[in-house]
Amino acid sequence: MYPNLLLPLLVALTLALAGLALIAVRQPVSRRLAFRQVARRRTEAALVIGGSMLGTAIVIGALVVGDTLDFSVRQEAYRTLGPVDERVVAPPGPAGRAVAERLEALAGDPDVDGMLNARTAQASALGSGGGSTVAEPRVLAWQMDFADAARFGAAGGDSGLDGPAPGPGQVVLNEPLARSLSVRSGDSITLYLFGTPGTYRVERVVPERGVAGAGLGGRLNRNAFLAPGTLDAAARAAGAEPRSVTFVSNRGGVEGGDALTSRVTADIRDALGPLAGQATIDTPKQTVLREARQAGDSLGALFLMIGSFSVIAGALLLVNIFVMLGEERKAQMGMVRALGMRRSRLVGSFTLEGAAYALMSALPGVGIGIAVGWGVAVVAAEIFQGWSVGGSSIRIAFDVTPTSVLNGLAMGLLIAFAAILATSVRISRFNIIAAVRDLPAPLGRGPHRGRLILSTGLAVLCAAAAVPALARSQPDATYLLPALALAFAAPALLLVLPRHAVTTLVAAAVLAWTLLAPVVRPRIFDTPSMSVYVVQGALAAFSAVVLVSDNQKTLLRPVRRLLERPSESGLAARLAVAHPLAKRFRTGATLVMYTLIVFVLVLLTEISGVLRAGVDGVVADATAGYSLRLDYNPLVAGDHLVDELRNSPSAYGISGVAPLLNATGRATDPGHRDPRPLDVAAVGVPDGAITGITFRERLPGLADDPAVWQALAADPRYVVLDGFFGSTGGPAGDYYDPGDTLVVTDPRTGRAEQKVIAGVLSNGRVFYPGTGAGSTTYPVVMNERAARELFGTQAQNSSALVRTDPGTSPDALATRLQGEQLSSSLVATPIETDIRRQFDSSTAFFRLMQGFLALGLGVGITGLGVVMVRAVRERRRTIGILRALGFRAATVRRSFLWESAFVAVEGIVLGSLLGVLTTWLMYQNSAAFEGLEGGFPVEWASIGVLAVATFAASLLATWGPARRAAAIRPARAVRVTD
Repeated sequence: MYPNLLLPLLVALTLALAGLALIAVRQPVSRRLAFRQVARRRTEAALVIGGSMLGTAIVIGALVVGDTLDFSVRQEAYRTLGPVDERVVAPPGPAGRAVAERLEALAGDPDVDGMLNARTAQASALGSGGGSTVAEPRVLAWQMDFADAARFGAAGGDSGLDGPAPGPGQVVLNEPLARSLSVRSGDSITLYLFGTPGTYRVERVVPERGVAGAGLGGRLNRNAFLAPGTLDAAARAAGAEPRSVTFVSNRGGVEGGDALTSRVTADIRDALGPLAGQATIDTPKQTVLREARQAGDSLGALFLMIGSFSVIAGALLLVNIFVMLGEERKAQMGMVRALGMRRSRLVGSFTLEGAAYALMSALPGVGIGIAVGWGVAVVAAEIFQGWSVGGSSIRIAFDVTPTSVLNGLAMGLLIAFAAILATSVRISRFNIIAAVRDLPAPLGRGPHRGRLILSTGLAVLCAAAAVPALARSQPDATYLLPALALAFAAPALLLVLPRHAVTTLVAAAVLAWTLLAPVVRPRIFDTPSMSVYVVQGALAAFSAVVLVSDNQKTLLRPVRRLLERPSESGLAARLAVAHPLAKRFRTGATLVMYTLIVFVLVLLTEISGVLRAGVDGVVADATAGYSLRLDYNPLVAGDHLVDELRNSPSAYGISGVAPLLNATGRATDPGHRDPRPLDVAAVGVPDGAITGITFRERLPGLADDPAVWQALAADPRYVVLDGFFGSTGGPAGDYYDPGDTLVVTDPRTGRAEQKVIAGVLSNGRVFYPGTGAGSTTYPVVMNERAARELFGTQAQNSSALVRTDPGTSPDALATRLQGEQLSSSLVATPIETDIRRQFDSSTAFFRLMQGFLALGLGVGITGLGVVMVRAVRERRRTIGILRALGFRAATVRRSFLWESAFVAVEGIVLGSLLGVLTTWLMYQNSAAFEGLEGGFPVEWASIGVLAVATFAASLLATWGPARRAAAIRPARAVRVTD
């Protein structure tokens, strides 16, 4: 992922490594000090390396997930297209033959290395493999010259279909159709061609690749290749005509030919001349590869966003460790500074030590990151099956690219280096005399005049820049600029207020703004970018922790009596809170790690709960009482299918049928996110047939939902859209409103009309194509008359919505109708079952992200363990004195466990509260939650399990250091400092 970042990241990493090498060569004393510390502290070094390793692994894992999805979608180009770059679909009859003749002129085009003419028709099939009869209503029957098909594409390339043509009464199946019918070579099947059954013997089964997997836009194509003349004969017998399709292969490989698509498409239009208006020119290869990039970038960015919280926790772990190292070595650093070592050399020593930890964690981090990406891919494959439409889901295939590994490695190392350098500079600033004598650092006398002027100026600039950012609802800037203005104003506030008051005021203001920004500017989430969620979560966690850390004594007042009890428990409790209160920065950094991760885990848990609670409302909004969506072959079914469903014995259990007019088209994006036209499924609704499906937004003046449907029936300019129209991944946003316009075009004739959005559907699921169309085909719903005027004869009744009688099972009715109407290639989709299955898959996807984020929780728990290990060493003399005074080992052990529990409980409570509150505010204000009307449930059980598991893991991480502390011998601890 992100090949454009590879060069800048490698250049930055090379410069950083060169700088470290220069320090190591030119500062031998700093080098010896650094590497000696690494060798001496092996246990602590292992923990630091483990935390840094997880940070790198999370970044690489997120990028590998993006690689996997990008690769998986690209495989569609190989499976369903192969050498096919363009597809020209002509209408049946003489016009189709004329189109094929005109395209022969492309044979001499230097950009084209092959053309293949074919005839196709929608069909259905019956197989009897395995001893039972199996029906498949979604079949494409093809007739083509097998010799031409074998030569199609680049010389020596694999077209995907070769070998001898089937003889009379024979058929060649591709693997998806053979698998669906449970048949193999030599078995017999029944094919319904134009509604007439015929028996054929399977001559062979070919892999789903290239031409053998090609179709008319679906992800999964079940193809039957017939003997020459078979399809034409069946069409003549039925008084029909198959469609003519011409496949065009560009010069270059499967992916390389995409670069010539624009030129070849123009050449095709020139060759067709006046017939261009009667044919549809598709560019499926370009669409698939674009979807691959979008899908990979979108899912990779999603996991990178989730993982970024863990990366922040990993960086804080490094910061915390080096702050502790600085405090432990304060006397040593004071002495070397007193002997003449410059501060820059001290910074170099710490930086080299930290870089050594980071570099040792690099290779294990790469291995774990790739393993994490593989695990996510395995689970995601099952989840995507749940999102399948007729078995047409993306087939996940694991893949990892060197670019992603290098990007992740460079990101992980650069983040670690930056955290180490910044911390090293900070801890190298100390008073030499106070350090040598091991005295507390003297309090500052207030901000320096120059810094005061600079910070005040920056506060004014950030405040000024925040005004237009707020006005335009710019996502990141809306959060960041006011928060930065408040932070930069702190030095000026110190002139009039005490430090405690300023810290509390600024932290509370930043936290309040972070929580209330979605209320003030609800459109800040209307972006496919994930960075806004990272900014929001980080600001909420940091500001909340600063606020709590600066007011710990106030928060502990309710338990003052417990702390003041004259007992061993009271003593252990006082010791447990004494060090966290005294070391606020250290405690705060650990709290932020816990708060960040628990915050996001709770947020994902709550979103899953909202989805589950809202599914009943979504089903009601999406169906308005309709139970089934039917998709069928209009050439066979004609108008008699709807009549049969209303009046014949097939109507048993059916209370109403609403036929839908369907056509394929293109439209501009009313949200102006992409200048390229979008593939759309135009749906014509009969006047008055549908009035109960609800809208989340309506045109001003339309008082209720039936009024929108009435306006749609009365005015052909009006259309209604789904809330996901034009979405390419990321959170759903509010990119267009009723009253906005879009241009809808018939790609066959070029006729275009501007349409006005009359309403945005609460859920448009019933209008999406139900037979496996491309994932980026969006419905545009208009009245029936408007659809016929715009699309002409292309608009056909090929789908319908069905209401069932009370007590009738939609699933059972779907099975019966598909059997009775197999000759019409009818596919019946139970709407409620389909929606609930997709909601279940979405919930599973959130669980997958929670599992990915659990790595970050491991970083936080590791951080607490590291802090406690260092605390035992740091307090060795203090523990020895307490033990010499008569304190029992059990009291010491209990105090360490309670200290860990104190920090963990604060982090868990803070993260849980922020997660629930943030999700509730998003639920109330974000367009992503519109249509989910099941209320806002607090997932007490799931949050409780999370809290208990985190608390238990924290105590487990502290158990070892606590036992070591309790085992310290007083005589040795008092006499020996190390």
